[in-house]
Amino acid sequence: MEEVNQLMLQRREKLKKLRAMGINPYPYKFDRTHTTAEVLQNYTALENQTVRVAGRIMSRRHMGKAAFMHIQDMHGKIQIYLKKDVVGDRLFEVYRLLDIGDIIGVEGQVFKTRTGEITIQVQSFELLCKSLRPLPIVKEKIVDGKRIVYDPFSDKELRYRQRYVDLIVNPEVRQVFIKRSRIIATMRQFLDSRGYLEVETPILQPIYGGASARPFVTYHNALGMKFYLRIANELYLKRLIVGGFEGVYEFAKDFRNEGMDRFHNPEFTQMELYVAYRDYHWMMQFTEELISSVAREVLGTTRITFQGQEIDLTPPWRRLPLFEAIKEYTGMDLSEADEPQLREAAERLHVTVEDGWGAGKIIDEIFSEFVEPNLIQPTFIIDYPLEMSPLAKRHRENPRLVERFEPIIAGKEIGNAFSELNDPLDQRERFEQQMRLRELGDEEAQVLDEDFLRALEYGMPPTAGLGIGIDRLTMLLTDQPSIRDVLLFPAMRPEKEVAPENETENGDGE
Repeated sequence: MEEVNQLMLQRREKLKKLRAMGINPYPYKFDRTHTTAEVLQNYTALENQTVRVAGRIMSRRHMGKAAFMHIQDMHGKIQIYLKKDVVGDRLFEVYRLLDIGDIIGVEGQVFKTRTGEITIQVQSFELLCKSLRPLPIVKEKIVDGKRIVYDPFSDKELRYRQRYVDLIVNPEVRQVFIKRSRIIATMRQFLDSRGYLEVETPILQPIYGGASARPFVTYHNALGMKFYLRIANELYLKRLIVGGFEGVYEFAKDFRNEGMDRFHNPEFTQMELYVAYRDYHWMMQFTEELISSVAREVLGTTRITFQGQEIDLTPPWRRLPLFEAIKEYTGMDLSEADEPQLREAAERLHVTVEDGWGAGKIIDEIFSEFVEPNLIQPTFIIDYPLEMSPLAKRHRENPRLVERFEPIIAGKEIGNAFSELNDPLDQRERFEQQMRLRELGDEEAQVLDEDFLRALEYGMPPTAGLGIGIDRLTMLLTDQPSIRDVLLFPAMRPEKEVAPENETENGDGE
């Protein structure tokens, strides 16, 4: 258990004093009439009117028998002015036991100070929650109309671990997650308006599939069997197409037992969509329309900036075959290369490959190192080798390829899509080839799913499928450099004993 420091002890003493005064420091409710933003935006109508606003104390300036404070709610921050002569001796004594971080509800009249700041003249207030732990103090000033922050709460690891503190003291972070929510809501509206059905499929699966990845393993006591956290929901959604649905989608939490970096978290969110009687050409047009529409709705534009790079999401996007892309950026034509030749090419390019890798994995590694980082403007990489795509239909013009595309923006893929393989005999052969790769040591090769093959044997119509990584799309549209910046609670190593930086107590001073 963490040691209680001196500042925390002082707050607990104040808590005892409040209780001794008959004050409940954790009451059940407070009826607001306005948010902080509503007061600020409607000052003309609310001037000299009484409002009830609640929020967390973020600053306080004590001046004898009066005080200025700023309180913050989800929507913004507003100044309040408290005078002993107005609130009375008892409430002023309560005020003196307040700290930055406490949550209060105030009732008072709206006015402007001599400096022009919209303020609430407090007539009464109520303590709604006594904070027992000091916030890191973030100081700020407005200089030439711009907000200048001093001593920010900026330690990345602390911000990810203590997201609750991050959201309090860095209110701009809240906007990232508000936009994330709007991105999902806009996508859902886009899909619903076209008649596609949102569904739910199992997270716990007896056989994992639909992607090349290692799973997390758990155990079901009642059934006496292992289950896997899903790595994808593809095979279940395609079962629904077999069953007669013609357009289904799911926002799915998926789990992959792999490394972590700024683009990978073991738990992540995908939107997967499957539409009957369509192919990957149709899905490319649909994808660029979907993403550009989301950007326009959430940001008001299809021209964005990501980490200093200007990107135009306006359709149409470039279509570039994978082998042409590799030739463009390496000078090597690998379209006819076999596995030994690919290994030789990788060696010449100083790309490290492992003994158990097949041709598809080697091609993917070369592409990831030499091509993908250079694709800044939206690009569909199309027509992948058969070995890389065990769930995609063979290319109608070249049987060594499949009809697959990945949308790549700002040097990273944000999705994956196929003309879906619906030939059950071909699918069985592909699964068996994947199993041979597993025997050679490729732990991410896909497993054979007999029930899925049985479903295909009943017959699945021509189908186009699409997966979009919600976390990466959110990174792109909110200009965040790491996936952890768009996850409220990213996976972290076990916590060391750390305390919020800049931890000081404000008392009655600035």
